[in-house]
Amino acid sequence: QVQLLESGGGLVQAGGSLRLSCAASGRTFSRYAMAWFRQAPGKEREFVSCISRSGDITYYTDSVKGRFTISRDNAKNTVYLQMNNLKPEDTAVYSCAASPPFGRATMASGGYNYWGQGTQVTVFS
Repeated sequence: QVQLLESGGGLVQAGGSLRLSCAASGRTFSRYAMAWFRQAPGKEREFVSCISRSGDITYYTDSVKGRFTISRDNAKNTVYLQMNNLKPEDTAVYSCAASPPFGRATMASGGYNYWGQGTQVTVFS
């Protein structure tokens, strides 16, 4: 069982930056591929980015490429999402997710078994 706790959300002006963190419980963090998803009001949950267990493979949805960077620190059991040049359309609740043990990084939400409760990101113009 993996428990995930996100932090770092907030209110930011367009063009600004935020760094989200997701801390995982347990001592086997490196066994899990990790991802960030987001859900805006009235919209379905959307894939944002994912990272492989070792951190050598990353994927991004097209709308955030060049602005967001996912990374992980397996020694700290934490995955990060650095978000730069934020836009109002990035406003959403951002949730991190963990795959089953030894799972692959995937853009599909079905590839993740464990979810955090989310952190709100609001970007105003």
